[in-house]
Amino acid sequence: MKRTLFLLAFLFCMTTAFAQKLLKADRHYAAFEYMEAAKLYEDYLSDTKKPKPEVVAKAADSYYYINNMGSALRWYDKLYELQGDKMDDKHFHRYIMALRSEEKYAKADELMLKRLEMKGDAAMLENFNYQKTHLDSLNKMAPVYAVNNLAVNSAKADFGTAFYGDKIVYASSRDTVGKKTYSWNDQPFLVMYETNRDTVTGAFSKDKKFLPKGQTTYHNAAATFTPDLKTVYFSVNNVKKGNKLVDDEKGTNNIQIIKGQISGDKLLKQEKLPFCSEDYSVGHPALTHDGKYMLFVSDMPGGLGETDIYYVEIYSDGTFGKPVNAGPEINTIGREMFPFIKGDMLYFSSDGHYGLGGLDVFVAPVGDNMTFPLPQNLGRPINSNGDDFAFIISDKDTYGYLSSNRKGGEGDDDIYFFKKQKPVPCTYTVSGRVTNKKDGQPIAGVMILTQLNLSAASAITDTDGTYMFNVPCNLKITARAFKEGYSDDVKDIETGNISGELKNVDFVLSKYEELVKIEDNVEKIDINPIYFDFDQYYVTPQGAAELDKVVYVMQHFPDIVIKIESHTDSRGKDDYNMRLSDDRAKSTFSYIIAKGIDPKRIESVHGYGETRLRNKCSNDVECTEEEHQLNRRSDFIIVKK
Repeated sequence: MKRTLFLLAFLFCMTTAFAQKLLKADRHYAAFEYMEAAKLYEDYLSDTKKPKPEVVAKAADSYYYINNMGSALRWYDKLYELQGDKMDDKHFHRYIMALRSEEKYAKADELMLKRLEMKGDAAMLENFNYQKTHLDSLNKMAPVYAVNNLAVNSAKADFGTAFYGDKIVYASSRDTVGKKTYSWNDQPFLVMYETNRDTVTGAFSKDKKFLPKGQTTYHNAAATFTPDLKTVYFSVNNVKKGNKLVDDEKGTNNIQIIKGQISGDKLLKQEKLPFCSEDYSVGHPALTHDGKYMLFVSDMPGGLGETDIYYVEIYSDGTFGKPVNAGPEINTIGREMFPFIKGDMLYFSSDGHYGLGGLDVFVAPVGDNMTFPLPQNLGRPINSNGDDFAFIISDKDTYGYLSSNRKGGEGDDDIYFFKKQKPVPCTYTVSGRVTNKKDGQPIAGVMILTQLNLSAASAITDTDGTYMFNVPCNLKITARAFKEGYSDDVKDIETGNISGELKNVDFVLSKYEELVKIEDNVEKIDINPIYFDFDQYYVTPQGAAELDKVVYVMQHFPDIVIKIESHTDSRGKDDYNMRLSDDRAKSTFSYIIAKGIDPKRIESVHGYGETRLRNKCSNDVECTEEEHQLNRRSDFIIVKK
């Protein structure tokens, strides 16, 4: 009895400890302490044979929030295994992002297409196919920019560059001396720095704290400046008097945008923008070139996804209009972040549009009244399978900066410099072989020629019938193979977007002498007899096969002119045979021109009835069927070549 009670007590303690482990994980999760939560969920689930979907989702999300996509994918896989098509949109979206971040693109596409087809969302399916086609094409092209990591990057987060005249302002959490840490990722809060930049390499030098008397003791990032550089907007934590964080009802400390006038190291006339709130975040400000609009990012109620891009009009007196969502072309179920306006182009990052994984940089032209079409992905190397964001570019599109946590960096988020590369000549090597149609043997000395605007590319076949020549990329052209005494042949050639090779563009020629014969002292196209059904003049399948030989000769020897003559045997009345042969001649003529042969290349079409017999089988002469057949014939006589 005592033994049984002891065992029950032990099991109770084990069960209680197990439950406490989950409660502790949930508390860290609720407090946005995702690193600790992930460890505890991992420990809990490793001892659970039948995990609940909601616990698996929290484990996956914890890793997702700290950007450990490999572990996140492991648990999203498990969640999909448990829920299948019933997985909610939010977690399905994150599942797709995790797959792309781990470069499992085929599976991500397969699941996404299945989801869209299941929902019957034709518009979303069209957008998916459009953006996928664009990115697939773009990634086959030679990169426009070279991207390089900067020496300024630390093991902590460094990101969010902004042009500040000839200088750069960026944010970093590298300063750990006496700094509080942010529980979300266990890193110090962000500080903005001001730096000079090398105009060739983009490298930073002579860093110093930007506005040391104007920044808060919490997060400071994502600055943007008015054209005169006298006013700055940037993102900070919501704080109250006493420099204490202000949380919403869920315990979340949200982000707000503050504005101030720059005066040396001081920030004067600081004010929170009127559309900020303690209940949701407003950040990542960006100004249009004329200063009439501000774009920003928010998770305010009524949005389309986790975070959306909004715009707001700035009136001449400095007041603001009502924020407007940038719409479904820009915003998705996922995250849209870090808008940047250069001229009439909007650049931003998104993990909701079709991309390579994580946040990708997209671009869309800005239309009248702040309207936008579906954006396009910038492709590699601007984008990677990691998070790529905070993209800025110079007025002439020659250089810029972006931030990324891609593989090969120095630490967390890194700042990268990109510069336009000199165009590399893009060429395609076209090669193939020319053979004889009759016996398949190679033909040497054949000229392969293709016209390229004002120039031509050409080659002559070697003794083994092979050839090779180079043409530019992005072409749709026709190549022609020809040699005196042979038919010619043509091939349509289409080259790709990047340098490559197009093999096996083969040509087949026929020797003229092998296509003709001398008969009755005239040169004729060599075909077998064309049979017509008794008392008929329509072309039979057998006749069509022989007439195709005539068409082939005329297509491949474009200077040939022929005349058509048709004959009958002596059976039947003479005048009837004359009409029948004439009808048969006209029938073959119609067949040939229907194949695209110019009627002008047929000099005459005539039926001779039984007036030109080849043998003794005239009227009332007894002959075999084979002897009569010899007289029933159609001739295609060459009169010019």
